[in-house]
Amino acid sequence: MKALSLLGVVALLLCGNAQACLQQESESNNSESSADGPLCSGVAVQAAIGNRTDQDWYYFDTGATGNISISLSHGSNADFDWFLYRASGSYIASGQSSSNPETGSYVASPAGPHFIKVTRYSGTGNYQLAVNFVGSDSGGGGTDPDPENCNYGPRPSKPGGLSATLVGNNSDVCVSLSNPAVLLMGGGTDVDAAFANRIKPHIKGGNVVVLRTSGTDAYNSYLQGLTNAASVETLIVNTRTKANSDYVDWAIRSAEFVFIAGGDQSDYLNQWQGTKVQDALMHVYNKGGAVGGTSAGNHVLGQFIYDPDGVLGAISSEAVTDFCHETVNISTNFLNIPLLSGIITDTHFKQRDRMGRSAVFQAKLGSTGRVVAVSEATSLFITADGNAVVDGSHEVYVLRADSQTQYQQISCGQPVIINNLLRYKLLPGQSYNLLNNSTALSPVRLSIDGRSGSFYTPTSPY
Repeated sequence: MKALSLLGVVALLLCGNAQACLQQESESNNSESSADGPLCSGVAVQAAIGNRTDQDWYYFDTGATGNISISLSHGSNADFDWFLYRASGSYIASGQSSSNPETGSYVASPAGPHFIKVTRYSGTGNYQLAVNFVGSDSGGGGTDPDPENCNYGPRPSKPGGLSATLVGNNSDVCVSLSNPAVLLMGGGTDVDAAFANRIKPHIKGGNVVVLRTSGTDAYNSYLQGLTNAASVETLIVNTRTKANSDYVDWAIRSAEFVFIAGGDQSDYLNQWQGTKVQDALMHVYNKGGAVGGTSAGNHVLGQFIYDPDGVLGAISSEAVTDFCHETVNISTNFLNIPLLSGIITDTHFKQRDRMGRSAVFQAKLGSTGRVVAVSEATSLFITADGNAVVDGSHEVYVLRADSQTQYQQISCGQPVIINNLLRYKLLPGQSYNLLNNSTALSPVRLSIDGRSGSFYTPTSPY
C-alpha cells in the first residue's frame, strides 16, 4: 500500500471529525487517497460493488489502543473480501474466505488512522460493512446522546399561515439514538402494532412529527398514546415557502420519528423536493431516527417514486397494455435512504390489484430494481441491518429479477411481456433482508403478458 502523506492523513482526519458517521458509500472511493468516511464504531455502511474493477476504500481513526472487529455481509451470489490497513504499510488483517458475513479482527491495534479496502472475488451487488473499535469517531456503546441529536436551539417563531398543532412537550427532548429505521405502511387502517412495538422502543420517548399537505391533526393523540412520545406535532406544509421555513426545519430535525401521512405523493414532491423538508428528513434518518409513511407517504420514501402528477392513477389492466402508458410516471431525487436504494414502493396493493402495474414499475427500473409493495392495514419495519418484518393484517410483496427473468417486450406503444419475475409474499411476522435479498421464503415466478385480458401467470398472482 502506498503511504499517504502526513498532510493527507491530517486532512482526512480533520474532515472526518467534521462529518457525521458514514452510513452510505459515496463514489468515487476507488483508491486510498479518495477513501470514504469517517466510519463510526457500530454504525453500518451500505454500499455496492458495481463491476469487476470496482473497489471501495474507507477510513476511520482509533482514539486509543484496542481491538478492531470487521464484518462484511453481501448477497448470496457474490463473494467480497476486506483488507485492514494502517496509514502506511501492507494490510494488517483481512477477510478472504467464502464466508458470508466475512468477519475478522485485529487485536490491540495502536491508536491512529486506519483504512479498509473492500474488493470482489466474484459477483457484484450490495453489501454492508460494519466496524467496531475504540475511537473518537465511535458511534456506539456510549450512554450519552450524540450531540447531533440535541442542541437544536430554541424553537423558531411559527410563520403566519402555517398549520402546526402539537400535543405534549413544546421543547425538544434529547434522546440517544443508535441505528436508523424505516416504516412502510400500506394505507387504509393504520397498524397499531407497528407504532407500539417498533417505533416506541426505537424513539425512546422522543419527539414525533407528522407531515402532510392537507388534512387534520388526528394523528397527534393517536401516535402519542401508542409511542409514548414526548410530543407529537402535525405540520401541514402545503407551500414551498413553508417547506423552507426555519420552524418546519427545526421541528423535523429535532424529531426522532417523522411520519408522512396519506395524501398525494405528487403534491408532496411539488412542495417539498429541493427544500429544507427534504434535507431535514434525511437528517432524522442519518442521526439514527425513524422515517415512515402510509399510502402517499410511503410512496415518497423509496429511491424511485411512482409520481402520477396530474394524470389518473395507474391501474394494472391499463399499465400492462403499453410500456409507456401515460399513467406510469416515475420520479427520483427526493430522499436517499440507503435501506431503500434501488427500490420503488407501492401501496393498497392486493386490495386494488396493483401487481400488474408494479411489474411494469420493476421493468422500468431494470434488472437491479425492486418493488416493495404493502397491502392495506399492513406495515413493513426495516432496521439498519436491512431486516424487514411485517406487521398487521395482510401481506407485503417484493418483486425482483434474477438471471432467469426476461423482459421480452418493453417498448413504447407495445404491450408489456415479462417472464419469470421473482415474487416474494411476506405474511405478518415474516421477514426479508433488503440489503442482501436473503429470506427463508421461497418465491414464485410471475409472468405478465399485456396482449391478453388475463395477463397474469399464474392466473392468481397473489
